[in-house]
Amino acid sequence: MATTNPYDDDHLHEECAIFGIYGSQDAAAHTALGLHALQHRGQEAAGIVAAGNGQFPAHRELGLVGDIFGEENVIKQLEGDMAIGHTRYSTTGKPNLRNVQPLFADLEFGGFAIAHNGNLTNAVGIRDELVCRGCIFQSTTDTEIIIHLMATSSGSVVDRIVNALRQVDGAYSIVALAEDCVIGCRDPHGVRPLVLGRLGKSYMLASESCAFDIIGAEFVRDIEPGELVVLDSDGVHSHKPFPPAPQRFCIFEYIYFSRPDSVIEGLSVYQARKQIGAELAREAPVDVDLVVPVPDSGVPSAIGYAHEAGVPYEMGIIRNHYVGRTFIEPTSEIRHLGVKLKHNANRAHIEGKRVVLVDDSIVRGTTSHKIVEMVRSAGAKEVHMRISSPPTTHSCFYGVDTPERTELLAYKHNIEEMRREIGCDSLAFISMNGLYRAMGASGRDAEAPAFCDACFSGDYPIRLTDQDDGATGRQLSLLAEIA
Repeated sequence: MATTNPYDDDHLHEECAIFGIYGSQDAAAHTALGLHALQHRGQEAAGIVAAGNGQFPAHRELGLVGDIFGEENVIKQLEGDMAIGHTRYSTTGKPNLRNVQPLFADLEFGGFAIAHNGNLTNAVGIRDELVCRGCIFQSTTDTEIIIHLMATSSGSVVDRIVNALRQVDGAYSIVALAEDCVIGCRDPHGVRPLVLGRLGKSYMLASESCAFDIIGAEFVRDIEPGELVVLDSDGVHSHKPFPPAPQRFCIFEYIYFSRPDSVIEGLSVYQARKQIGAELAREAPVDVDLVVPVPDSGVPSAIGYAHEAGVPYEMGIIRNHYVGRTFIEPTSEIRHLGVKLKHNANRAHIEGKRVVLVDDSIVRGTTSHKIVEMVRSAGAKEVHMRISSPPTTHSCFYGVDTPERTELLAYKHNIEEMRREIGCDSLAFISMNGLYRAMGASGRDAEAPAFCDACFSGDYPIRLTDQDDGATGRQLSLLAEIA
């Protein structure tokens, strides 16, 4: 699954965000604002489905939330006191309007819409079975499988969604919309985040708490792993329909994915990143004049590193925030400009200095190489790199845009070989135990890890059924275009 962003290929990418609200006269507007706050989780497409008086007005487009829902008449068309929304980051190929969520279907019990963050790991086999039974798919997203499983089930909307989710494997957070309620659910391992908020008498669900801040709502709590909640006229109803499973929240949410101002699983993301940087400084000190973050994701960890090391912190690299994902087609004539489209060295502060660059991860290594080269060209005497995650050695199959394993620099090379490839004077990553210590644990318990860290360890907590069963590359590529 190759990344679609040629200027940011040294980062993994979350693939989508979800938001849902019940009981608000401004349901669609609140949803659009919530999605705007969650834009970092997906920049290729967005959609909102509202509900009221038995109607389900919807609007979906390719592009950014502000461009899609910024016009007043678009929001006015989405009438209803309930709504769910979604932002999308696809993993392969070009964005396709038919995959933009929320998806909608008229089922036996009435209208139903659903949006999904994550990845179903047995999607190929289930899809093949459903097609053999006569189901006709309108998209290539694995989310649609849930709709078909519900359509072929019976009972209430909650009964049907529970029955559908009991048949799937994978990591997911879901928001769904029926005629009289909004539903939210996390997978039993709790890999992907989902939080509950309140604004007056309205309740809402979102991927991160920062989506509540933008509309003045209060954070109530995290939805628990394996919990299904129903928001309706009587408030919030909690169900636990799945067998208990070990909790394995995605540790990369704290390292990179989530916004720093979010609080997830009771921990400030910003504080977690500072603690990771401090632990990295204790594990991998280096004699330098300046600590410089690779913006923006490296900033909190660099602050923690600098404070622990007692070394001055400077913005030695300035980011251009106005380079969009589709700013310019990366032709051979343009590609040589490389990282300078997005970053530029602050020569006045790094010339003649020994610099340590702090970044969150190295994936392919191409961007890291260009940044090191750029900082050297600006006059730095030495350029060292410190990474606030362990080496990324495995692909993610739980809802994250990851290159094939053979494309990962840490899979192909040891640390010294990576250092030479990148061109820095020294290179160090935080250890797995150090990462867990920064998160408040004594270290990583190999028998029962507290997080999903499969991209570093290869320890996949949820069975990779499609891979294990030998699904073809074509099938996996088809369903890699998840929402």
